[in-house]
Amino acid sequence: MTVSKIDLLNKQFSRRMFGYSRIEVDQFMLELAEVLGNAADRRKNLKRKIRQLEHSVKEYRQRDETLRDTLVSTQKMVDDLKVSASKEAQLIMDEARAKADATVQKGHNRLAQIHEEIEALKRQRSRFEIELKGLLKSHLEMVELSEPGRDQVEELESKLKYLKKVD
Repeated sequence: MTVSKIDLLNKQFSRRMFGYSRIEVDQFMLELAEVLGNAADRRKNLKRKIRQLEHSVKEYRQRDETLRDTLVSTQKMVDDLKVSASKEAQLIMDEARAKADATVQKGHNRLAQIHEEIEALKRQRSRFEIELKGLLKSHLEMVELSEPGRDQVEELESKLKYLKKVD
């Protein structure tokens, strides 16, 4: 049973000789006590439920804060990993470029060395050709010089043969 403020204000008791009817007042007091008791019980239950809900809200807020902190720290860790990976990648690329530059430089140096060797071999070939031509020329001159002497030798040989036959 519920009793509202309006019910209380509008409640009228029948009058008796020395005031209101005691039975009606006692009956009304019992009803009012029951209503107030129920209201107190409801209020107590509601307060307990509010405490439970506040506790739950507090737990959810703590969880939410923990999740936010975790998310922030995770994001920071991811950002740090990205920066670290980027730096490491840059170092690897710089090292690879340095190795490539060194390899190219070695190739250029080797190419220059080969060109120098080729030029040295060309000079050596030219000197050899010049020396060979000189040698051949001197041998040719010797052969040509020896032809008149050869003619004399042959002439003398033929005279000797003649003289041998005459004897």
